[in-house]
Amino acid sequence: MHHANHFYGHAHVMASYAGLPGAPGIWGYLQHGWNILDGFAFGTAFVDGMPKFVWSDSVRRRGWSMGLRNYSVIGATWLYLLKVHPELATPAKDAAGTIFYPFHGWEGQHVLGDHGRIVASINEHEKGPVTVCLYWNEYDNPAIRQVYQQAGFRVITHGYRGLHWLGTDADFLLKQLREVRKHRRVASNRLSSAVLYGASLGLQPGVYGDPMLLENEHPSFGGQARIKRLWPEMNQPYVPLDQAREFTDTELGVEHLAGPAEIRELFRWTTLKAVS
Repeated sequence: MHHANHFYGHAHVMASYAGLPGAPGIWGYLQHGWNILDGFAFGTAFVDGMPKFVWSDSVRRRGWSMGLRNYSVIGATWLYLLKVHPELATPAKDAAGTIFYPFHGWEGQHVLGDHGRIVASINEHEKGPVTVCLYWNEYDNPAIRQVYQQAGFRVITHGYRGLHWLGTDADFLLKQLREVRKHRRVASNRLSSAVLYGASLGLQPGVYGDPMLLENEHPSFGGQARIKRLWPEMNQPYVPLDQAREFTDTELGVEHLAGPAEIRELFRWTTLKAVS
């Protein structure tokens, strides 16, 4: 099945929730990040008749407006991770400061921008200790990593998301959950999955600073102008938590979670042997 289903260990999380070992192939396409279009990367080559498993009804409606069908709204994998790890339901006792996620690129597209300007923005808005979490390809670049280290920030990465079924860190999301639980605030220079994940746990979110550019970003997504036009309340240094939770619950699909047996049925895992 489609290799993107395994990004960030998503297939592993869903299998664990469904009571299955490993990461069996999912019959269909699984949304792997917050998306303002049809739920998937631009240009995804859908096979006719294959199901599309997405986080929210807003994604389903946009897909339908584009002529796509066979949607099932099941909520974000992040929410299933929280079910699998109830021991992380509360913040760490010594939780403090902010975890900041700079906008990142990937193997096929690099981010263009000035990380020094991001540091200046962080210093302007954050008062406590700061952890900067870089995506793997920025983390592996010493020049980028050192910009944040020299500013006195703790710099980490959650790991490698994987590509074409290779190198997937099955614990990527779990590492993210554990790190987020160590903080009281989550922020980024773009509204993103990481901001939603933190807000879903009650962290006070913020979105500020140079949003940077994604190399050859496709205009169908509308860019930052569209995001700010649609959700101005979510694009400010200190987003009111009640507004953030309302937005987050809708976009993550809190009301659409499926039970373990239903997931096994939807993903065609019913013939697989559960963990004893």
